[in-house]
Amino acid sequence: MTTIKKVTDAMEHWAPLRFQEGYDNAGLIVGDPNMEVKGVLITLDSTEDVVEEAIQKGLNLIIAHHPIVFSGLKKINGSNYVEKTVIKAIKNDIAIYACHTNLDSVMDGVNSKICDLLGLENRSILSLKKGEEKVGAGMIGELSNSLSEIEFLKTVKKQFKAGSLRYTNLLNKPVKRVAVCGGSGSFLLTDAIKAGADVFVTSDFKYHQFFDADNKIVIADIGHFEGEICTQELIYDYLQKKFTTFKAHFSKVNTNPINYL
Repeated sequence: MTTIKKVTDAMEHWAPLRFQEGYDNAGLIVGDPNMEVKGVLITLDSTEDVVEEAIQKGLNLIIAHHPIVFSGLKKINGSNYVEKTVIKAIKNDIAIYACHTNLDSVMDGVNSKICDLLGLENRSILSLKKGEEKVGAGMIGELSNSLSEIEFLKTVKKQFKAGSLRYTNLLNKPVKRVAVCGGSGSFLLTDAIKAGADVFVTSDFKYHQFFDADNKIVIADIGHFEGEICTQELIYDYLQKKFTTFKAHFSKVNTNPINYL
């Protein structure tokens, strides 16, 4: 019998919880760790619709990248989408597990998958965690062949199926060295510049933060959902190698809260 604990232990062997950021809430959020796994639904976000999808498919473990609960819940009465999702999961004996910034931080985690999509070689961590050699935030690598800036940006938009791509002034030089960060990566801009990146691919830059590129680098903001939806494939491939006693499924629910015209 494969229990939820066996699955979460395997996930945490890959991406230990100690590597998550202090604000994060990765781990088993809802559910009995001793419950037998009937099937796994992989998603970027846990929502009511995702829980309903698990119910309809007869699956009892949701593995998400983003935690449904970031801060403590003082009341659980269904007053917002977080509480509604938790209530629905508990009522239907569905466990919810999140593997977030800890999966961002490991060498073969989210940023590595982003590098795969961009064809980056010679990779290394952009900002190492204190005391670690291969764990940290962001990643930097190189294209096998240089591209023009506009060619590279078009490739990025296509690879990540971005509804839009926001970018800073082009510098009219070839793109060879590329920094990436899944999710909100503006805090790594200085590191990307210091590492000699020609372009920094990430998301969630605010208006005034774009000025910080200062004609030293091109920022390419692809959108949070678009930059991390590849995490589903990453988790699926890992589970396929580790377990044969249950099936893993990709969620078909589009949890992106942003739409584009």
